[in-house]
Amino acid sequence: MPMTMTQKILADHAGLDEVAAGQLIMAKLDGVLGNDITTPVAIKEFEKAGFDSVFDKDRVFVVLDHFVPNKDIKAAQQSKTCREFCSHHSVSNFFDVGKMGIEHALLPEQGLVTAGDCIIGADSHTCTYGALGAFSTGVGSTDMAAGMATGQAWFKVPEAIKVNLTGKLNQGVSGKDVILSLIGMIGVDGALYQSLEFMGPGVCSLSMDDRLCICNMAIEAGAKNGIFPVDEITLEYMKGRSQREPKIFSADEDAEYARTIDLDLSSLEPIVSYPHLPENTHPAAESGHIEIDQVVIGSCTNGRMEDMDAAYEILHGKKVKDGVRCIIIPATMEIYKQCIENGYLMSFIEAGAVVSTPTCGPCLGGYMGILADNERCISTTNRNFVGRMGHVSSEVYLASPYTAAASALNGYITDPRTVME
Repeated sequence: MPMTMTQKILADHAGLDEVAAGQLIMAKLDGVLGNDITTPVAIKEFEKAGFDSVFDKDRVFVVLDHFVPNKDIKAAQQSKTCREFCSHHSVSNFFDVGKMGIEHALLPEQGLVTAGDCIIGADSHTCTYGALGAFSTGVGSTDMAAGMATGQAWFKVPEAIKVNLTGKLNQGVSGKDVILSLIGMIGVDGALYQSLEFMGPGVCSLSMDDRLCICNMAIEAGAKNGIFPVDEITLEYMKGRSQREPKIFSADEDAEYARTIDLDLSSLEPIVSYPHLPENTHPAAESGHIEIDQVVIGSCTNGRMEDMDAAYEILHGKKVKDGVRCIIIPATMEIYKQCIENGYLMSFIEAGAVVSTPTCGPCLGGYMGILADNERCISTTNRNFVGRMGHVSSEVYLASPYTAAASALNGYITDPRTVME
């Protein structure tokens, strides 16, 4: 029976020759992920169920990233719970202050996920790792608890949407604009419990950072996962990085898809998602004069090195508009160090921005950039629901690092191509 890429990975991990959309399977896991918010809940369920050991101390990943360094007593207690659990069970991949990063940037960087893997994480944006040719998806903390103990998880095999990419992105357009354009086309439930499978000649023009960004937001279209084929770009990224031997799967030519979407990358332009849903997309060039109070460049969606490069390209030698708060957050300590070596931090500070240690902070309205009533923020994060970044009357506009940085200079939403030299 012909299968999609996702179906082949799931069949392999279920020990089956083939699987079909809608089939319930039990699959072995290559990794189980949690963060400082979701792991304490999973630990409680783990202990309540009577489990006394993790299935593999090297395959459980705990990353303290949402409120770290801790913002208050509750956050401190959550982190302490994680530290004590990981110490007790000798969890080798525990990331705390000094070596932590935003989880979905950190795991690929550290080689903890690789092609052909089956990964679950108690965070909805775990779908990021499809960029490496892995099946990865978000689960609840109870599923995380069971996964930590047994190394297995139940799945319903998803049907798939084929996204056929052609062309090449133009200057000032990035992977963020690709996924926002797609979500604008199909809506926030357009791929509900389906696999978004990206393929076509346009794939080779996308960098790994572009692909990680695109898969990261697959969940914002309702998808179970997003996934890219493994090519030379993927292999080069994993070379010397992957802690396990990659296993490469590819879709059968006659695999069945629920629908096919054609997307010409060369036709795309900078996109902004208006409040209060990611599907509410508009070209940045048509935004008029929407004034902003804050800019956030970072997150598990857009805190990688190419995102820092984009921010530097726009901000270097210029000044953030008076009255605008510009917050830049490198996603991992390695990216933070690279920014220092490249001279980016000095440039950002001289432009009038602040630079934070890696944290999810403002994305979920946690800290490091909370909005007051009626304030507006243009952000490279992934969600713009009501009250997502602070007060219920505040507004969040989603965009790429290029667009966010350009908007910081003018104090209103700006097409980055108008300020690029």
